Amino acid sequence: MPDNTPAPPQKPRGLLLIMLSLFGVLTLSLLMWSKLGSKDVTWTAMLKMVADGKVQRIQVGQEFAVVTTNKRPGHESESFAVNYLTGRLMDSDRKELREAVDAYSRGVNNDPAPEIDMEGVKPQGMMGQLMPQLLLLGLLVAAFYFFVLRRMGQGGGVLSFGKSRAQLITKGKTGKTFKDVAGIDEAKEEVEELVAFLKNPKKFQKLGGRIPRGVLLVGPPGTGKTLLAKAIAGEADAPFYSISGSDFVEMFVGVGASRVRDLFNQAKDNSPCIIFIDEIDAVGRKRGSGMNSGGHDEREQTLNAILVEMDGFASTDKVIVIAATNRVDVLDPALLRPGRFDRHIYVNLPDIAGREQILTVHAAKVKFDPKADLSIIARGTPGFSGADLESLINEAALNAARYDQESVTNKDLEYARDRVAFGRERKAGSRAMPEDERRITAYHEAGHTLLQIVVEGGDDLHKVTIIPRGRALGATMHLPNQDRHTHSKRKLMGDICVLFGGRIAEELFCGDITTGASNDIERATGLARGMVYEWGMSEKMGPIKYTEDHDGFMGNESVVSVSATTRRELDEEVRSIIDAQFQRAKVLIEANRDKLERIAQALLEHETLDAAQVKVLLDGGQLPPRRSTVTIPKVDSVARESRPEPTSHPGPALEPKLA
Repeated sequence: MPDNTPAPPQKPRGLLLIMLSLFGVLTLSLLMWSKLGSKDVTWTAMLKMVADGKVQRIQVGQEFAVVTTNKRPGHESESFAVNYLTGRLMDSDRKELREAVDAYSRGVNNDPAPEIDMEGVKPQGMMGQLMPQLLLLGLLVAAFYFFVLRRMGQGGGVLSFGKSRAQLITKGKTGKTFKDVAGIDEAKEEVEELVAFLKNPKKFQKLGGRIPRGVLLVGPPGTGKTLLAKAIAGEADAPFYSISGSDFVEMFVGVGASRVRDLFNQAKDNSPCIIFIDEIDAVGRKRGSGMNSGGHDEREQTLNAILVEMDGFASTDKVIVIAATNRVDVLDPALLRPGRFDRHIYVNLPDIAGREQILTVHAAKVKFDPKADLSIIARGTPGFSGADLESLINEAALNAARYDQESVTNKDLEYARDRVAFGRERKAGSRAMPEDERRITAYHEAGHTLLQIVVEGGDDLHKVTIIPRGRALGATMHLPNQDRHTHSKRKLMGDICVLFGGRIAEELFCGDITTGASNDIERATGLARGMVYEWGMSEKMGPIKYTEDHDGFMGNESVVSVSATTRRELDEEVRSIIDAQFQRAKVLIEANRDKLERIAQALLEHETLDAAQVKVLLDGGQLPPRRSTVTIPKVDSVARESRPEPTSHPGPALEPKLA
């Protein structure tokens, strides 16, 4: 599969080396230009050097003289400049120099007389004097252009604030097609229509129809909205511009609107084409909401530009806009109306069949054991998104490789499902439980397990464990009989009853209660409040919704706008539901004390029990011993004094359930 990751921008290493080389050459030139290195030699001292025969050549100029010394054994000749004390060469100086040379020539020394070049060093003009500075200035300007201005223009800096950052994707570049999309067949069929229009627009236009100008993909995170867009880019034989909503907004006002206009201008020049805006809620939120109520807010300016480009005087039907979001509730109504986003495609969490299809697509890349059954995993993963299922297959493959297996088995899939849903097992180490907490956790989970089986309408038990996972110290897992889109009052009452099984088991069998049931209580309270406040499941309060959704400071908020008397009656009704199910759970556990005891003792020995093992225990049977251990005494129901409360932990409080 081709790699669709955009290549990182290449650093101009070659250009950097060239610039450094030029800088070095210029530096050397300046050093050679700077009078060969002036020495602190006076005019009188130079005349004495001539008389002593130490000078080979003198080049006399108007401002300074260049003196070259004699090359003697063991010494190298050198050249240096002698500055005139008077600033310029005088006629008297020339006469003194000529007399010194003539006097040396008349001497007894056989060395040749120094050579005198009266015009050897010509005076520099204005350009000659300024040339080093001009070269250095030119080099600095070139470096500033290449390393600052050019990079700012190419990389989205100051000079390119108003330019669109959209990535142009050609056909086949993403490596994704509609064959890679599974579990969301209805959404896939709708977007396939867009590709068909781009390939044959006359088919749709001959009867006067108009293709939707905009398609909004709505759904929870990880359900495949961006994958659909990649598949469209891989299938459509047309330019595909991809950009994120956050790429429009900058700290400078007007930049986002300018980028929108630039993006649509590019799209019109290459029409027909598709523009994909991911996470459009970053710029498409309702105007005037929350803190952003100013008319000149940058985000609102950007949204206004999008509205005009999608359905304004200059809009065109040949540019199709696809956007994705999981917060459609916060989008501006003007953005959602027909003519802009004509079609809303809901990409929901996959059902059982969809999950199995998604698992099959990802499993094609992994070597599976022929006995591996993906249907069981599909049934046991309600609420999993496509991204969760992809992670599940990957974790299963990693676990198989960890133990040097030849293929992925059902055991690896079970491990991966639990790992993705609840976290990794912690069998030992810094988070190992003390024995008293381990015993409390066993009775807590046994209470949930027993009620999960005996409460009418409950889902099938899958397994129960007291091995810590993630933040949870134990878990009771079950397999739903079917995907549920609605929940009956009887089912909700049963769920509340099961949630209280852990707290009641702690109280009856361990003689105390712990913070481990905090999450159970939170979930039970939430269900009871929903039944009374929102779902009209209270006979006393009637089929009325007592909450209202308001656009608050931090987004949509659910507010209860009722009188104090009604609010008290609502809370009393919630309390009555909680109390009734708590008593129901207590009666069921009291009636099955021996069964709960057997489950708890088996958990302490085996740590994890599947549904078949729990059924054996409920029927009065015994499980084969896991290992030779000291018999764990049963705990009576008498409360013990001075029992230390376990340290605060989320443990059974999280009570992970796949429902």
